[in-house]
Amino acid sequence: MNRLKLKYASVKYVSVAGIAALAVLTGPAAAGAGAVSPHAPHAPGAGATAAPRPTLTAKSTVSSVRAWHNFRIYGVGRHMRPGTRVTLQQKQGKWWVSLPASVYTARSGAYNMRVKLGWKGRNALRIVGGRAISPVVRVTVR
Repeated sequence: MNRLKLKYASVKYVSVAGIAALAVLTGPAAAGAGAVSPHAPHAPGAGATAAPRPTLTAKSTVSSVRAWHNFRIYGVGRHMRPGTRVTLQQKQGKWWVSLPASVYTARSGAYNMRVKLGWKGRNALRIVGGRAISPVVRVTVR
């Protein structure tokens, strides 16, 4: 009798192991109609609406300025929270370096930043913040 119970017990475990191996090998297709693949597109109306990507604009009040004279960079941040911190970056060689100039966006998303530059020549500037990067603004410092 013990041999008979042992025989059926081993068959039961083998069959469960076989089913598990089959499920692993065949993937989510054999898991059933209700299974959703992580690579499949979401069903419409199931909360698949993604939030719009945040954007920043940037403009300068001047195209050319004397060294260490004030000018302003202004713009608007869209699809980001009011009060988001935006920072000025300058291209130095092949790297973008954050300068010690930052402001917070207003309730409308607008910002207005006072800037002084001493690096003579043509400067490439941009604004970053809220996971967004503005287009490049060029200002010549003489």
